[in-house]
Amino acid sequence: MKTLRYCTVLVAAALAVLPVDGEDRVSDTGRKSADNVENAARTPRKKAKAELLKENISLRSEIDSLKAELARIRQEMDEMDSLSLEIMDIYDENEDKSAAGLNPEDYNAEVSDSLLNIWYLQQKVSEPGNIEYDMDTVKFASDVPDSVYIERIKAMNSFIDLPYNNIVRNYIVLYSEKMNERMSQILGLCSYYMPIIEEIFDEHDIPLELKAMAVIESAMNPSAVSRAGAKGMWQFMYSTARIYGLGIDSFVDERLDPVRAAHAAAEYLKDSYNIFGDWNLAIASYNCGAGNVNRAIRRSGGKRAFWDIYPYLPRETRGYVPAFVGALYTMTYYKEHGIVPKAMEMPVHVDTFRINKMLHFKQVSELAGVPLADLKNLNPQYKHDIIPGNEKEYILRIPYNYTNAFIDCEDSLYSYKASEYFNPVVLKKIKDGGDGERIVHRVRSGEVLGKIAIRYHVTVSQIKRWNNLRSDNIRIGQRLVIYRGGKGPSASSAGSTVKKEQTPNPPHKSTVPKDADYTVYTVKAGDSLYLIAKNYPGVSAQNIMDFNGISSKIKPGMKIRIPKL
Repeated sequence: MKTLRYCTVLVAAALAVLPVDGEDRVSDTGRKSADNVENAARTPRKKAKAELLKENISLRSEIDSLKAELARIRQEMDEMDSLSLEIMDIYDENEDKSAAGLNPEDYNAEVSDSLLNIWYLQQKVSEPGNIEYDMDTVKFASDVPDSVYIERIKAMNSFIDLPYNNIVRNYIVLYSEKMNERMSQILGLCSYYMPIIEEIFDEHDIPLELKAMAVIESAMNPSAVSRAGAKGMWQFMYSTARIYGLGIDSFVDERLDPVRAAHAAAEYLKDSYNIFGDWNLAIASYNCGAGNVNRAIRRSGGKRAFWDIYPYLPRETRGYVPAFVGALYTMTYYKEHGIVPKAMEMPVHVDTFRINKMLHFKQVSELAGVPLADLKNLNPQYKHDIIPGNEKEYILRIPYNYTNAFIDCEDSLYSYKASEYFNPVVLKKIKDGGDGERIVHRVRSGEVLGKIAIRYHVTVSQIKRWNNLRSDNIRIGQRLVIYRGGKGPSASSAGSTVKKEQTPNPPHKSTVPKDADYTVYTVKAGDSLYLIAKNYPGVSAQNIMDFNGISSKIKPGMKIRIPKL
């Protein structure tokens, strides 16, 4: 931008001394400039016409060069802007690109894909022996002075700007002092998984500090599943995972593969950074989606620093960057706070094998002696303990001390009890049954329920039941909740009658009597069912949805009934 301004000024200055319309005289401005130069130099001789023409030709040549440079810079800026706009359009228009796989207006605390966001922290610290905290209002006391925190953060020499204020301080205290036992478990897992993540992030050329996001997302649990259906250590929703190359089918879910998921997370973060040019904004967008961050930037008047757009971000995202700083700080200075990483029974060294045939974990365990628990811990992506190698090549990880045993019996592994472990009826049931993955499908032009049902291997009646539809009519842009393979919470059992299938039911079985006493509540701006439910002890967001026969989408002014339990 500075180069652009400099070139523009030079061009303007040069044009001021050129002749107009090809005349053989200098402009008034040019003449005055020449006179000033002559007076300053006290040169009595006037320049000859030929000399002036020669100077003008030289100036024109320089101006042409400056114009070419100016055009080149403008073209580069346009290309950068076009790229950013193109990526931004994809994020804004494609719901699959948001962090939770949802549109910005659908984002709230109940569907957030971060297990350790505000909601997750409140749930975890409310376990026996802990206290529940409202991070929006609590102010922790600590014996550690601010100057020490500031100096320690500075000493971390992070590539990513790590802010410090009262909000960040609260999260530092939360992780380092209020969650000692929990952090002991997390740090134990970090000792095994962090070297893997660091190597992957280094390969993708992104800051290694971003590894702390795995603590916020899943507490380092590769098999974590959120209420919204996000899975794995990096909490990918189904559609987002597919976009970033993670395979998901009835046998395999690569969101649960710590290695493959880390590669996908790195690509996602790189995409976000290319849009915003700031790692703190990229981190925030991982939580709420680039669309929400972009809207916050616009509402702030175009500001592009996290704390400048902080008030305009979704409530659940405001604590995400502070939590990132708190987690990263604690991972660095846990010893200073007396936290001892818990020993985890994970093998120090692992060998990998390429599998090109159907293989069951029990075959490996019974012949090679590898403990079944180790196979599951190292290969959580195989949902039924089956590696479907007949379809394509897959990776199997085993503790290195079982490598020789595996090689010795590899030839007989695949045939061992094959008829028992790969019973055609069982395999067909797995394939036909789907995996129950929760999908949010946006209706497009020309789509009808029958077409959508075929696509996801479900029935029309199931789609209607999951979405509480009373007819087959759907509209363009409408969002439908679908469970792949029909394994949804309200899917009919085998003994259901046709009459029952035709009766629209709520997506979840209500535990609240319909004749229960209730209070009428008027929805206010910024409300979500989760926040409303917190004000009524014993009532959950699901209770409110069941009692009112509504989805989680509410609007200001809407009146809802809160059951008295």
